[in-house]
Amino acid sequence: MEVINTLGRRKTAVARIYMERGNGTITVNNRDYKEYFPTEVLQNKVTQPLALTGNNGQYDIRVNVEGGGYTGQAEAIRLAISRALVETDGELKSKLRADGLITRDPRMVERKKFGRRKARRRFQFSKR
Repeated sequence: MEVINTLGRRKTAVARIYMERGNGTITVNNRDYKEYFPTEVLQNKVTQPLALTGNNGQYDIRVNVEGGGYTGQAEAIRLAISRALVETDGELKSKLRADGLITRDPRMVERKKFGRRKARRRFQFSKR
C-alpha cells in the first residue's frame, strides 16, 4: 500500500498527514502524539476516526501541523485522518459522516471592524 497524503483544517490550523500501513504509531511534528497533546481529551480527538472505524493500530500516521492552538490542531488532524480513511475504504464515509467527522468546520474568528474595540464590542460610551 502506498502512502496516503491528506489535508485537514480548523480555524487557522492546517494539518498535513501521511498515512501508511503499520503498527499504529502517530507522530505529530516529529513527536509522539501523546507527548504533543498533553490532555486525554485532545488525544481522543486525534484517534476518534480510527477508533470509530475499528482501525486502531493498523496505520502509521505522520503529521505536520501548524497554526492555531492545540484544540484547533487536534481537530484539523481528526479531519485529515477521516479523509485518509475514506480514501482507503469508501464504505467508511457514511459511518464517519454520521459522527460529523467528514465535515470541515467553517467557523473562523470574526474580523475586527473599524470604530470598534473588537469585532462587535464597542468602545465605552460616556454621556458626560
